[in-house]
Amino acid sequence: MGVAMGVAVSSDGKSGKWPDCGQSGDETSIDVCICTFKRHSVVDTIASIAQQELPKNTRVRVIVADNDEASIKEDELLALGHRLGIALVYRHAPARNISIARNACLDAAQADWVAFIDDDEVAEPDWLAQLLASARAQQAEAVFGPAMAVYPDTAPRWMRANDFHSNIPTRRGDTVETGYSCNVLMRWREGLAPAQRFRLELGRTGGEDTEFFFRLFRAGGQLGIAWDAIVREPVAEKRMSASWIFRRKLATGAIYGAFAPDQDGRGRATVFVLAMAKAAYCALRALPAAVNSERLAFWAMRGAFHIGVCTGCLRPPRAEMYGHG
Repeated sequence: MGVAMGVAVSSDGKSGKWPDCGQSGDETSIDVCICTFKRHSVVDTIASIAQQELPKNTRVRVIVADNDEASIKEDELLALGHRLGIALVYRHAPARNISIARNACLDAAQADWVAFIDDDEVAEPDWLAQLLASARAQQAEAVFGPAMAVYPDTAPRWMRANDFHSNIPTRRGDTVETGYSCNVLMRWREGLAPAQRFRLELGRTGGEDTEFFFRLFRAGGQLGIAWDAIVREPVAEKRMSASWIFRRKLATGAIYGAFAPDQDGRGRATVFVLAMAKAAYCALRALPAAVNSERLAFWAMRGAFHIGVCTGCLRPPRAEMYGHG
């Protein structure tokens, strides 16, 4: 497979249009979307996109949606795009609602494919090539790749052993029902995704991406996994505690419980009862594991997820996660 290091085109941040590069019919275009909120790490994220090893005749543009109240990063990010030689579009999408920023990215998208990556992640050099190859091979509307946590030396052993902070795509049976926006590629120009947008009422609670991809799945979109399309995310110090992980598992479970029922005919009561049984099983497994911190943490956090599913079946998520680390 031939590769092109980087993307040698100029920024066009004001118009938001693709630069005129003599596009031919056999070229593939990808818009890489990054939603940012007060994180300097977005610079490293953009740099990793500029260093992508791309298949021949593939062009990339970066869309940055700034969710901050003031557009203070616009000049800095447009200058960065110019310096890196990558087309970059800046959109100011206030304030503190991630769905607003995600939708601003989708509104600006013009490419054959749309990818999302978080503003605290760095992509491996073959990230986009692996996503694109997997999506084509699986004839998928969207494919999800692993977002691997990078732990500091101070991280406790039980946390490293269980790798609680990584986001790994999952199947239920043989089916991928939903996914996340931290590492995803979606078919855009000829796909089902352009008809969808992220729900604003979930933009502060979290779960907006889980619900979005559930909806894409229900619309008939086949979802897949690109195991070799890897991004990496350093774990922030404030997230290295059992209490943070426990709250996160509860929230993730609540999101699943709110949106998973009725995907395949299972009613909300069925999902609730199954989750209660699984939570009880986790509690039983945790008791003999009390002397082993790694196994105790595993069963406790797994139980927290299933308790969260129960709460999500009863009412939608209400706790605000976005903007609070």
